[in-house]
Amino acid sequence: MLRRSVLAALAVILAAPLAATAQGLPDLAGRDIVVVTENAYPPLQFLDKSGAAVGWEYDAMAEIAKRLNANVTYQNISWDAMIPAVSEGQFDIGMTGITIRDDRREKVDFSDAYMRSEMVMLVRGDEARFSDAASFAANPDLLIAAQPGTTPFYVGVYEVLDGNEANPRIKLFETFGAGVAALRAGDVDLVLTDGTAGAGYVAASNGGLKIVGDKLGTEDFGFIFPKGSDLVAPVNAAIAAMQADGTLEALNTKWFLDYKMGE
Repeated sequence: MLRRSVLAALAVILAAPLAATAQGLPDLAGRDIVVVTENAYPPLQFLDKSGAAVGWEYDAMAEIAKRLNANVTYQNISWDAMIPAVSEGQFDIGMTGITIRDDRREKVDFSDAYMRSEMVMLVRGDEARFSDAASFAANPDLLIAAQPGTTPFYVGVYEVLDGNEANPRIKLFETFGAGVAALRAGDVDLVLTDGTAGAGYVAASNGGLKIVGDKLGTEDFGFIFPKGSDLVAPVNAAIAAMQADGTLEALNTKWFLDYKMGE
């Protein structure tokens, strides 16, 4: 069954350009587009064992470029610098599992959502001191890892802890991967992440990680652009076509079900 599902997903991806042509997507005439990412948020984008940049977003962006007749190159930047850099026009598109939020819309334009996910609590596999947000908050010895300015940071502050953004129980890390490494090492006790990335980490951990408690909310991911970018409408058209013909679901199967991180 697994092999059959992979073959079916591949067939959908291979058939997608023909479907897109029939849908009359915009033709960008080979336009060069620079996309900036972080390569630190598996399985959306990360470096595999060989050092190659891979992930759901890379596959999606490659498919968007193919359908729109565009040429994409990639640059890397830290999360905290990404939105300002795109806002200033240093890059054409930003991608790193960016939650669509009104405060961010003041600085950048968003594509339509390409993925919806729910926030989950990622913990070590042997964690028994807490089982939900309330029991975590009740134990002052427990620590949470977060990247500053991210949705997990704000959920941790306002939905798990006390609303104090300077709470010393929040340990800040430059990348999401560094926070997960600290969790594994026992330096922190909780990482908040969207359900898709969390499921990927659990599947690859051989029992070293698990998810506990109820989901803490829903978030939609979108690509970001400089304000007023003429790329928003074409990219939205490509996303809609990929949703309609099953390509996005095929990518979900590839990266969240069939693929094991670290292999």
